[in-house]
Parts: sequence; structure tokens; C-alpha cells
Amino acid sequence: MNSEKQFPFWKRFYLYQKERFPFLGHGLLISVFSFSAISYSRICRGMDTFIDGQSFAVCIFNTVGIFFLLRIYDEFKDQHDDALYRQYLPVPRGLITLRELSLVGTLVFALLLLVNLLHDVRIFPVFFLVMFYLFLMGQEFFIASWLKKHQFWYVTSHMMIIPLVDMLASGFDWKLAEAKPPIGLLYFFGVSFFNGLVLEIGRKIKAPEKEEPGVLSYTHQLGTERAVYVWIALLWTTAFFAFVALYASRPARLEYAVLLFLALACTLPAIQFLRKPASPASKWIEYASILWTFAMYLSLGGLPMFIQLFQS
Repeated sequence: MNSEKQFPFWKRFYLYQKERFPFLGHGLLISVFSFSAISYSRICRGMDTFIDGQSFAVCIFNTVGIFFLLRIYDEFKDQHDDALYRQYLPVPRGLITLRELSLVGTLVFALLLLVNLLHDVRIFPVFFLVMFYLFLMGQEFFIASWLKKHQFWYVTSHMMIIPLVDMLASGFDWKLAEAKPPIGLLYFFGVSFFNGLVLEIGRKIKAPEKEEPGVLSYTHQLGTERAVYVWIALLWTTAFFAFVALYASRPARLEYAVLLFLALACTLPAIQFLRKPASPASKWIEYASILWTFAMYLSLGGLPMFIQLFQS
């Protein structure tokens, strides 16, 4: 670990992102999220083509950049707990400093601002709304101590950033086309909100032997069975909103069947964990959360758009 500190910044940053925000993996998931949001909006508006490549590239740059800024905010927010309980993480072990991350975050924000202003100022009001909410999150809405005592409101307030980013991504369709946003997007935003909770809780369900002192896990906070049942309930709540969103976009019946099969398949690791709460099963809940996210977003907007583009 001491030798890591001697590496040049580019190598230390590469190791940091590999551990905390792998751009390849996260970028792929966020790109699917962005593509599906735009595609869903266009399908609801009766469009059979996709937006231009430059606008889509700017959209992905926005969404990846915003979620990366969230990662940096979390490093500052969690710095004291990480120093006490998770000294193996990049910041407390000295791989990278908060000052360096602050400079990187400032650069990312400046690039986001510049790219959006240069590309199309019509998207800027939605971009500003997302960045303002991100700022409030970074300040814990100026009620940090209250939120820490009320975990439900803490998680809810932080998950609201996902439908807001959804609004920004879909705005590269309806906002730049100066069209009225389709009503179906409300259901799509509901999908994003509850799916964010699925991902959040799914990655923090731990087997008893993997619990760490001072590190939040929902199995420790709620109890093993209750945490898993909450995750299952959120998965199926997301599925419900996905079914409604599908209905709003007039899909083929096959998509309902695909979503139903996926929801059932992704529930199986949770049932297995309830039977035997061991580490491998808890990791499969996290993998199921990611699989559900990929497949569900593709079913809602991505695959129907690919089919339309292929047929046209």
C-alpha cells in the first residue's frame, strides 16, 4: 500500500476508479440506462428513429459524469466512517486524496457545463435542475444529522436523483425536439426510482460472516429476513411500474412475458439466501439486481428501439 502512494496520479486514479467507479462497467450500465430513457420517450411519441449520434454522446457524458460526481460526494460524506472502519478503501489508505478528488470533480463539472452550453442550451434548464439537486445531496440537504437518524428519508431523498437524471437523459429527445414530454415518462421515472432502491439494498445485503463494524448493511439494520423481503418487494414494485410503462408505450405481448420471467428469475437468489444466508447467495442478490437493471431497461426502451431501427 505504501508503494501505491508513489505512483503517478494517472496510475493512482486508474486504480481508484477500478475499485470505486469502474468506468467500463458503470459506463455500460449507465449507457443502457440513457439509451433506454431516450428510446422510451421517442417510442411514446410515435417516433421510429433515434436521436443523432452527437446528442447521444453528450447524453452519455452527462449521465456518467453526474454519477461519477455522486461517487466523489460520497467519498467526502463517508470520510470519517471510512477512516475508522474501512481503512482498506482508496482514500483512507492514501491511494488518492480528497483534495485530488475535489480537483477532478471540479474539472468534470466544468466539462459538463461547457459541453451542455456548447451542444444545445435548450437542455440547460434540466441540466441545472439535476446539478442543483446534486449540490443539495452533497450538503445532505443541510439537515445531515436528522437524515442520519431517519434512514428511510435519507435513502428516499438520495434516490430522487435517479429519476431526475432520467429526466435529463430523456430530455435529449423531447426537450431538444421542443415537444411535450409523454405521460409514460412518469411511469418510467417510477421505474428508475424503485430500481435505484433495488440496486442500493441489493448490494448491502450481507451474510452474517461478511458484516463489518460501522459499515451500513440492511441485513444488520433490518434483520436478515426483513431486509431480503424488502428487496423482493422493491423488485416487484419496480416490475409493476415497468408493466405500466410498457402499457403506456403499447408494446408487444412478448415483452410482458420477458419482464415477468426476469422478475421471477431474479427473485430466486433472494429465496436461496433466506434458506441459507451465506456469502455466495448474498453476492447473487447483488448480481440479480444488476441483471434486472440491464434487462428491464432494455425491455422498456432499448430493444423496441433496436427492432424499429432494424425494420426501418
